[in-house]
Amino acid sequence: MELIVPTHEGFCSFHSTLTSKRLSGCHNKRSSLKVLLRQNKVFAISRSETLGRLSSVDKRPHVVENFEEFESNNYLRRLVRNGELEESFKHLESMVYGGDIPDIIPCTSLIRGFCRIGQTKKATRILEILEDSGAVPDVITYNVLISGYCKSGEIDNSLKVLDRMSVAPDVVTYNTILRTLCDSGKLKQAMHVLDRMLHRECYPDVITYTILIEATCKESGVGQAMKLLAEMRSKGCVPDVVTYNVLINGICKEGRLNEAIKFLNNMPSYGCQPNVITHNIVLRSMCSTGRWMDAEKLLADMVRKGCSPSVVTFNILINFLCRKGLLGRAIDLLEKMPMYGCTPNSLSYNPLLHAFCKEKKMDRAIEYLEVMVSRGCYPDIVTYNTLLTALCKDGKVDVAVEILNQLSDKGCSPVLITYNTVIDGLSKVGKTELAIELLNEMREKGLQPDIITYSSLVAGLSREGKVDEAIKFFHDLEGLDVRPNAITYNAIMLGLCKARQTDRAIDFLAYMISKGCKPTESTYTILIEGIAYEGLAEEALELLNELCSRGVVKKSSAEQVVVKM
Repeated sequence: MELIVPTHEGFCSFHSTLTSKRLSGCHNKRSSLKVLLRQNKVFAISRSETLGRLSSVDKRPHVVENFEEFESNNYLRRLVRNGELEESFKHLESMVYGGDIPDIIPCTSLIRGFCRIGQTKKATRILEILEDSGAVPDVITYNVLISGYCKSGEIDNSLKVLDRMSVAPDVVTYNTILRTLCDSGKLKQAMHVLDRMLHRECYPDVITYTILIEATCKESGVGQAMKLLAEMRSKGCVPDVVTYNVLINGICKEGRLNEAIKFLNNMPSYGCQPNVITHNIVLRSMCSTGRWMDAEKLLADMVRKGCSPSVVTFNILINFLCRKGLLGRAIDLLEKMPMYGCTPNSLSYNPLLHAFCKEKKMDRAIEYLEVMVSRGCYPDIVTYNTLLTALCKDGKVDVAVEILNQLSDKGCSPVLITYNTVIDGLSKVGKTELAIELLNEMREKGLQPDIITYSSLVAGLSREGKVDEAIKFFHDLEGLDVRPNAITYNAIMLGLCKARQTDRAIDFLAYMISKGCKPTESTYTILIEGIAYEGLAEEALELLNELCSRGVVKKSSAEQVVVKM
């Protein structure tokens, strides 16, 4: 079959009159014949397709095709299956232009493909082509497009698709829209959609109610959510463990832990057994309120009832113990995890490493870093950032640089905060040359320096007396459209004052104000100390008194400046 690929504009003007031309005989004979043949439809069952949580079976009626149309649809399927979206779209246009009716299954897959890459307009165009071709999109086709709009945050467009659907929406349609509205904090609008759903005799399921109950908990509190739960039961819809978990989480967030524990214990009487997620929600709340004994008891109760704790369960408890400084008990719990069939992950070790670093036990932190690697648990970037921050604060920047250089070999790519941590550490110990090398390295890796990167370098160079170089970096910062903050300006002024260039520092203050950056108390005390440092103590004291009288500098800060003078 000869494929004629029209331009997009030509097709747009053509498709709107396609049907009338076919029926009036104005279109070519082959197209007219195909339309007449389809007036006597013979249906066949096509393959099944699942969508979302409800695994709908797609038993779509499909017209028996002639050989040319069969080959054309077969080619469309191959293109879609190979992920050739643009070629598929062009072929679809060509098919319809030639009078062929496309199979809705590959077209639905094509809509999904464009939605995945954020091209919802193109996906909508495919639906329009389908509708104009004489094919009948089913509810799954519409659901895929609605889901695409919801994922891209175009909720209004998803509602427009709902309004124009040529088939009855199903519960998946509504649940997709309700979830997006509720996640966006639009509960009131979600309730209107629920009313429309009931009006069209599409009955909510457990997912529908759970979505609404969760949103109600967040917006109006558990009390209102409980009313929705009662309505759910009255409609004959049985809550599941996810529904109860949402409610228990809401109760815990309201600080009513005892009620949450009672609710947890009563779940079996409601015909629903609590799962590990239920217990984890309550455990987290117990730990956040310091009720460690209750948490231990709940863990034992879980095991006794045959609900195996997960790695998340242990991570909650380890994190709590580390925050309380009970590192010995945290390590004991970590070592017991394999007994319960749980393998520790980086989130199990990170609280321990953080606690060791906080207590300045760097040797223990590095020891446990080696332990986790030896056990096949590879540290993540959070692990390394924690360790690097502690090493730099402890002045062990050489060790930090060594670890940073090894990260890529360990399969863990440094991020902006990783470089900023080490650059700041190097700048503070007078190793700005090495810090600048790291700046260049991060740029080569495609990481864009930010205000923190440059502020660290500017401060470090100023401290080393390299003020002109610091000013150069300052202007680099401006060239990147990154607005310097007061800390950056203060660092330059401090360097100028130390170099006995107070006049330039005062000019820099004027520049700071002209750029809309408000001076801080530190800005003024730096300048006053600079003036005094140049031998103008009386003038500095007079200026200090004036600034105090205006309330720009606090009396306590002024007293500290006088002592230094």
